[in-house]
Amino acid sequence: MNFSDSEVVASILKKEGYELTDNSKEANLVLLNTCSIRDKAEQTVRNKLKNFNSLKKQNNKLKVGLLGCMAERLKEKLIEEEQVVDLVVGPDSYKDLPNLLNEVEHNQKAVNVILSKSETYGDISPVRIHNNGINAFVSITRGCDNMCTFCVVPFTRGRERSRSPESIIREIYELSEKGYREVTLLGQNVDSYLWYGGGPKKDFIKASNEQKKNSKRFSNLLDLIASNFPQIRIRFSTSNPQDMTIDVLETMAKYNNICNYIHLPIQSGSDRILKKMNRLHTRQEYLELIKKTREIIPNCGISHDIMTGFPSETEKDHQDTLTLMEEVKYDFGYMFAYSERPGTYAARNFRDDIKKEIKQRRLEEIINLQQKHSKERNQRFLNLTCPVLIDKSSKKSDGFWSGRTSENNVVVFPKENYSPGDIVQVTIEDFTSATLIGKAKKKSLAI
Repeated sequence: MNFSDSEVVASILKKEGYELTDNSKEANLVLLNTCSIRDKAEQTVRNKLKNFNSLKKQNNKLKVGLLGCMAERLKEKLIEEEQVVDLVVGPDSYKDLPNLLNEVEHNQKAVNVILSKSETYGDISPVRIHNNGINAFVSITRGCDNMCTFCVVPFTRGRERSRSPESIIREIYELSEKGYREVTLLGQNVDSYLWYGGGPKKDFIKASNEQKKNSKRFSNLLDLIASNFPQIRIRFSTSNPQDMTIDVLETMAKYNNICNYIHLPIQSGSDRILKKMNRLHTRQEYLELIKKTREIIPNCGISHDIMTGFPSETEKDHQDTLTLMEEVKYDFGYMFAYSERPGTYAARNFRDDIKKEIKQRRLEEIINLQQKHSKERNQRFLNLTCPVLIDKSSKKSDGFWSGRTSENNVVVFPKENYSPGDIVQVTIEDFTSATLIGKAKKKSLAI
């Protein structure tokens, strides 16, 4: 989401005459787009800001701004705590940047962190600054209504609202015209996509009968995009188990250009902890969804988010997570220890009572088990031939391409006469827990 938001910001500033530079020493404006999901992310930003103190001494015209969730969470406090910061702008206030920068040019500190119930930036064509000309992010929803007790996102990104299908189609059409081969549809919870004419999802109940009749949900949007852009691969992230519906899975199975991959966070395998997290599903409901997914999309790649060390988590709760992992056998995952986020329900009501060394030990057990499962899951590709979209050179060897399967597995193979953006039929000859290793079939270029 921050990559996507940064591209929206670049578009707004480009219209104001700004040009991008890769060298911060040449810049007269540096913007850091921040995350508040974990304390480590915020500490990374604070460490980064120290570097700009010396840059400001070298260039007294340099201005530094903080964007995004950390800006929204801390507001004016950021300017007090970080003297190097000149402006603070929340995720819904980027269109106000020209006015804020004008204030900064007149030696004033500037802040706008007002959350919106309607802003989606659907009228802006993002400047692709994280650009390989192949993969692009397209934001379809903003905000979140789920209120998980550990999560700061509803407080930093506001209420859930969706972008119009027309604006999404227009953006993907522009990407198609420029030769992009893959788009990832983004949202805090893409399964909650609901377009009924604009406004927060919670207000759908007040919509007119005509609006409700013509409303579009996520499966409708997927169908619309896949049918209009058969030459483009489609991914989406992130899903919430409580909102994932069977019609989404059936739409995925219907189209070859919708990738067979779902990121499906679970957070914990313990029903007790899930309830304490305010995750509105049980362990059994989650497992039934996994089963249904693999029935409808047999080779579907599935990844997870798992948090360890949530307040009051016992060894039994931890073992419940490990046994769930054993039952699902995820392809890969994102694993981390709980860190208290100020302002959340958990921070206000639960004591962070799991010792650091216990969190770390449990996290290592989860990571080790996931590595084992990733290797087991990768083994199923051995001797199979898979279409792979090339997106870059391999990090380890310039003589190899790196790309991804539909199931989101990384594949490396000798370069030969292919180019980034080609979809190549690759026979898998070896694998590790993280990578498939193969060789392109002769005359294997696919469209």
